[in-house]
Amino acid sequence: MISRIQAEKKWDICIIGGGATGLGIAVDAATRGLKTLLVEKYDFAKGTSSRSTKLVHGGVRYLRQGNFPLVKEALKERGLLLQNAPHLVKKQSFVIPNYTWWETPFYGVGLKAYDWLAGDLGFGNTQILSSEETLRCAPTLQTDGLQGGVLYYDGQFDDSRLAIHLAITAAEHGAVLVNYMSVEQLLKVNGKICGVAIANTLEGNTLEVQAKTVINATGVFADSILKMDNADAKSIVTLSQGIHVVVDKEFLPSATAIMIPHTDDNRVLFAVPWHNKTIIGTTDTLIETVSSEPVALNDEVDFVMHHIGKYLTKKPLQNDIRSVFAGLRPLVKDDTESTAAMSREHHVAISDSNLISIVGGKWTTYRKMAEDVLHLVMKHAGFGEKPCSTEHLKIHGWKIEVDFNTPLYYYGYDEDAIHAIIKNDPEMGRKIHPSLPFVKAEFVWAVRNEMCMTVEDALSRRTRALLLDAQSAIESAPIVAKIIAAELNKNEQWIQSQVKEFTAVAKHYLPKKAV
Repeated sequence: MISRIQAEKKWDICIIGGGATGLGIAVDAATRGLKTLLVEKYDFAKGTSSRSTKLVHGGVRYLRQGNFPLVKEALKERGLLLQNAPHLVKKQSFVIPNYTWWETPFYGVGLKAYDWLAGDLGFGNTQILSSEETLRCAPTLQTDGLQGGVLYYDGQFDDSRLAIHLAITAAEHGAVLVNYMSVEQLLKVNGKICGVAIANTLEGNTLEVQAKTVINATGVFADSILKMDNADAKSIVTLSQGIHVVVDKEFLPSATAIMIPHTDDNRVLFAVPWHNKTIIGTTDTLIETVSSEPVALNDEVDFVMHHIGKYLTKKPLQNDIRSVFAGLRPLVKDDTESTAAMSREHHVAISDSNLISIVGGKWTTYRKMAEDVLHLVMKHAGFGEKPCSTEHLKIHGWKIEVDFNTPLYYYGYDEDAIHAIIKNDPEMGRKIHPSLPFVKAEFVWAVRNEMCMTVEDALSRRTRALLLDAQSAIESAPIVAKIIAAELNKNEQWIQSQVKEFTAVAKHYLPKKAV
């Protein structure tokens, strides 16, 4: 990819940012035939896009806010994602437990409207449950006062795996995408942006590229690019932090997730089965300073544990936490005091220098966000009429009839290639840790085919080890570092440095008792 940048200095479009938004734009642009370059300062999906609740959803709480257009759009995109990436997106049942008489009809009617808005792309019909039926769906729910429940359907996915497959999809359509490539300067002629100066953060060298259009898709870092363009630019992003705690499956042993519709900060709380663990979240905390590696606050962890403890017969304790991860939401700035009340709708703007910026939105609507950006790009840059083709575009790895209980399902049709690595070298079929499902061949594949450059890339995003069990991920780091070093021809000093750097980051994912 780097050699292609050096060989081809002129691009139709340069995207800054390799999260869900930027990758979606790269796929859309490349499939329209545009010469597309994407650069990411860290790793693909390093920030917000790998730290979600792992849900592909219309947004039940936006229904309560009366934002029907947003919900309808998201439900359509949810359905398209299931069609376009069935190896990574699946239908997920949720139960809302009801402990007062009015909740069952209230949420039942609301979720029937949810089904109706989804139309032909619906995931299943909402059902009103008795208390016995509710407990069959979620046997660990608190029984005292339980009057029944409402069962509905949404979607679930693996966020960073989808990001990697979007990157590969864009590349398969001719795009050039590079991680660890930082934008150092916006190049201008007569006050108009004509390209970017970029630096390889792993090697230290810099180069300049020309581009007809530059897009700021950096999420929580959008303001920094705006300031690079214009020192007096106004901030357009409000930062909200959400955290999740991960516990063992025993706290939610069924396949049905739990949704608590109202917490003290007016957010919904989810407990969702994921990769044989249970993810519980999320919070909504106003954050002033952006960070590439946000850290969960003790109060946030206590908040999540307190609220989920109200609804489970066996309350998870600090000792039960396997990992804690935090993510920042790039919300469109407005005058709302509560970030929980802010809309997740996206906002596209163009500056006097022709820098196009997009902020807001959510994973579920990434494709529509990209389409909106490209609509502006095509019109503004004069690329002519080249229609969007992503609505029914199969994403890399596309595979139907997926068994989500098999260890390598999230590779889609690439799973066969990983089995081939193991067949060639049976040692590659060994797990990296007794408490983790990942085998050595996955890391060989990640380096060779998925631009995995560091141990953190490998254990946080190519596999989800860090999010599933932070302590086990730390213990696995030396093994993974050696595998990567062998593929990249790195020395022992590099291995030691990588293990040290990963351990420093991973310690923030440990529960408080272990820090």
